[in-house]
Amino acid sequence: MPKDPSFKKVFQKIIAKKPKDLDKQFGEAHEEVFEQMDCLTCGNCCKTTSPMWNETDIQRVAHLFKMKVSAFLDTYLVQDSDGDWVYPAAPCPFLTAEDNTCQIYDHRPKACKEYPHTNRKNMMGIMQLTAKNVLICPAVGQIMEKLEQVYLSSK
Repeated sequence: MPKDPSFKKVFQKIIAKKPKDLDKQFGEAHEEVFEQMDCLTCGNCCKTTSPMWNETDIQRVAHLFKMKVSAFLDTYLVQDSDGDWVYPAAPCPFLTAEDNTCQIYDHRPKACKEYPHTNRKNMMGIMQLTAKNVLICPAVGQIMEKLEQVYLSSK
């Protein structure tokens, strides 16, 4: 039987069970996967999604480009329906398509630094986000395979 790429049963089991060791299990799986993962071979996150930019991110990158904040916002970002600053379209304007490198890597937004958000505290609170990210990021798929072994093979 082929694996479900959305890991629906794993997410359902985790949500139903609310395991106390969930953050620990995610953290360990995250470390194992990212020891082997080279994100530059993929770049799906930068090609398909937009991070939310906070005020500090905006000011930092505007300063990097020697732009006024208002000019940076006008050039690169829009406010979504929740009032968050995001790119108007994918891919990220700072992605170098030839090699998936980031032109602002050392100054990138906090959301980019934290992506795919699989080594955070309170993973239970971001299960919906993780379910979306599993369809974008191969590393999240590998992390979920590890969690599938933990939570579906146990009683």
